[in-house]
Amino acid sequence: MATTGSEKQGTKAYYVTTPIYYVNDAPHLGHAYTTVAGDVLTRWHRQRGEQVWYLTGTDEHGQKILRSADANGVSPQEWCDKLVDGAWKPLWEHLEIANDDFIRTTQKRHTERVQEFVQDLYDKGEIYKGGYEGPYCVGCEEYKLPGELLDGDGELAGQKLCPVHKKPVEILSEENYFFRLGEYGDKLLAHYEANPGFIQPESARNEVVNFVRQGLQDLSISRSTFDWGIPIPWDDKHVIYVWVDALLNYATAVGYNENPEKFESTFPADIHLVGKDILRFHAVIWPAMLMAQGLPLPRKIAANGWLMVGGEKMSKSNLTGIKPQDLTSHFGVDAYRWYFLRAIAFGQDGSFSWEDFSARYTSELANDYGNLASRVAAMVGKYFGGALPQAAADGEAEQAVHDGLAKAVTEADRKIGDELDFQGGILAVFNFIKQVNGYITEQEPWKVVKDDAEEGRARLATILYTAAESLRAIAVLLNPIMPETSQKVWASLGAEVSLGALADQRVQEAGEWGKLPTGSTVTKGAILFPRLEEKPSA
Repeated sequence: MATTGSEKQGTKAYYVTTPIYYVNDAPHLGHAYTTVAGDVLTRWHRQRGEQVWYLTGTDEHGQKILRSADANGVSPQEWCDKLVDGAWKPLWEHLEIANDDFIRTTQKRHTERVQEFVQDLYDKGEIYKGGYEGPYCVGCEEYKLPGELLDGDGELAGQKLCPVHKKPVEILSEENYFFRLGEYGDKLLAHYEANPGFIQPESARNEVVNFVRQGLQDLSISRSTFDWGIPIPWDDKHVIYVWVDALLNYATAVGYNENPEKFESTFPADIHLVGKDILRFHAVIWPAMLMAQGLPLPRKIAANGWLMVGGEKMSKSNLTGIKPQDLTSHFGVDAYRWYFLRAIAFGQDGSFSWEDFSARYTSELANDYGNLASRVAAMVGKYFGGALPQAAADGEAEQAVHDGLAKAVTEADRKIGDELDFQGGILAVFNFIKQVNGYITEQEPWKVVKDDAEEGRARLATILYTAAESLRAIAVLLNPIMPETSQKVWASLGAEVSLGALADQRVQEAGEWGKLPTGSTVTKGAILFPRLEEKPSA
């Protein structure tokens, strides 16, 4: 998989994480949605010239993993190895995810540091021994409050169900170790108040604040009914609760208690990207653990919504899981990366449909963007032998394009880079693409060329330079979102030779007009977004 080191002494990296994903099954669209969003965000910040660290990985402990492995007749470690190497890592490579690190919670660099962290809390009196009985959802790996549970009906009548998985909970009774989470309610509320942007979106923040205001219970941080986990260092009859284990990956992956220099230059995270169903773990338990240890808290926790199919959350348990490869094989990887961030406002639930994807692909990618790139290259080739002509005198029409580009750059940089508004940033760029297409239609270069006079030739040169220079900027702005397509456009404009590598271009400077040198060799390559074939049969 693609990795890009971004570490420099004395420079705090822009540190972005995804959740580490359970490996009880292969990844589906929901996992890929969060991971692509993180990739686009970190690619954007790289193209701002910032130091970046992007972390993803897999959560490999807990009862759910143990049961999946047992069901498949292998050991838990064999099951994890098979899925990580055969499904998870290959998918991220396929989707062009440029992560800097991939952590597995079974790795020694993680397990030993987790034990040290928990031992330290125990030594400080933050952990004590007690007993607990309550409803437990194996799918969530979480004890549920009675008020959260749903009443089953039909075959499940008389049973209490997990509100997320819609499956019966189990009543567990264990002797456990507890973290004094209940003592951190006021401290958490004070932090939320002092840092209103700590949890996003606003609806997610309100949910967490209301939850904490109701009072927090101490957290059971060990399990003794199974052994697939990290042993409690002072009592090996217990394993550490999988969520305590998992959350610590954000620290262990960047050198906690192992590489002070790396830890200092990276931690804490600037943004934790999480699904809204795991928001409380990240916005309540995780910051309380950090407070107890005297470590800095993350700058922002951003909860994305659920992908819905037929009104149901997309997941294996609800039988709506769709493999990303089912879509990339039809639409292509770049279109896949673009579509979900374009079609769904980040932070809100969004519905996916094959028909919507097809319509947007044809209208916005093929007809707007692809057609613009194709006809500009074709006209430069036909009328100027493939050499980018020098613009003559810019008029009002050209100034409008210049202004439109400046606006698109400003909006896209703010929305994607600062506000996590991927949809708004993408729309800013595609509104500019529509503007350039409209400019070409209005200027009618195919009519101007019929005028053999020198004035007509000069006007044609101005129109085509304006269009090509616009494409240069578009390629820079869309590179974090559609890297393969952007590279093709960059190459077709001859920009690799005249301006250098696309990855080295700064998004905030994309609007500086006149960067593409006159005389650059423009070539027409393959169609960027080919016509879609019929939808594959199920």
